[in-house]
Amino acid sequence: MARLTAISGLGGKLPAAFLLEVGKKRLLLDLGEGPEPGVFPDVSDLGEIDAICLSHAHVDHAGALHLAERIGNPPLYATRTTFRQIGIDPFVDERCRLLPEQGQTSVETVPVSVGRCGHAPGGIWLHFAMDGGVLYTGDWSMESQLLPFDMPPQAELIVTDASYGDRQTSLCDQIDAIAAFAGQGAVLPVPSSGRGPEMALALAARGLPVKVDAQIRNEIACLAEMAETLGAQMRDRLKGLLCDLPEMSEADWRPSDILIVTEANGEAGAAANLVARIDEGFRFIFSSHVPHGTPAERLIGEGRAVWFGWNVHPRLDDVLHLADMTGARRVMPVFVGPKAMTLLAERLGDRLVLDTSVETYAHQSLNHGNAA
Repeated sequence: MARLTAISGLGGKLPAAFLLEVGKKRLLLDLGEGPEPGVFPDVSDLGEIDAICLSHAHVDHAGALHLAERIGNPPLYATRTTFRQIGIDPFVDERCRLLPEQGQTSVETVPVSVGRCGHAPGGIWLHFAMDGGVLYTGDWSMESQLLPFDMPPQAELIVTDASYGDRQTSLCDQIDAIAAFAGQGAVLPVPSSGRGPEMALALAARGLPVKVDAQIRNEIACLAEMAETLGAQMRDRLKGLLCDLPEMSEADWRPSDILIVTEANGEAGAAANLVARIDEGFRFIFSSHVPHGTPAERLIGEGRAVWFGWNVHPRLDDVLHLADMTGARRVMPVFVGPKAMTLLAERLGDRLVLDTSVETYAHQSLNHGNAA
């Protein structure tokens, strides 16, 4: 028997932290902050943990590692790219254990399969084979034109990113809408280690003369060296994009430019510098979750910025497809509030799990069919 407990992440856009208990092993899946600044999982009664597994480097999944001391300072498991993005050298920090991006391995003797999640460079889902299979997706997307998504194995229980709830709009339609609006110039703030390189590729492919900040340029350069993960064709596209991107200082940027910059809500980096220059005529297009109290919220509320979606999480039909392809009997949608997933809940029917703690048993059947 295994038990999965949602420490944080169930019932709203909350930081990720899920406890998987397998035999005597206690594994924490992600340990994040936010997306509202200063929001952390409550680990005060968690006790000692045998390992922390990180699905990817974004702050809402890996931004609370300072809390590790309160739970025994256990080993950290993540891919090489994830460790690099959160600023940890896995060859220096004795806590670090490397996970592959694809294949089978183990976490503190617990067998686990991993695969690419299509959401962030180095991002993975984790599949534990006991009791019919437990799948934790972290964040994922099967729409990315840059980052691959590997379909997981069969699983009796899946804990899946459902951040968009009932959203159905396709990424292709979203790209068209952004390209049309941005044609006369726009600032497109994005998170670090996120959609920036893909956004640059997609808009450049539509003939738009995009420019990027130093952070995004570095991310494109790093991705261009990941041929094993992305394939030779995508590597060549990224290298070509890098050659075409002009190197300019921020002082030279003008409102007529199409600028892809960090950070996502204008709270830091080049985006914050451009927010300070908004009176020069810069137009902002935000595309991430907008936390309360951020410059993005203020500018959108004042009518000085707009919000356009750019899918980096699964749509309603994507979640249902994952449930069907894995044969899941029970599906826990996370990172979404109940009001945003009324149709998804209806379509999942008796597969829907909203309990904070769930047990799995080996005798339970995997084959639910295609009832969704």
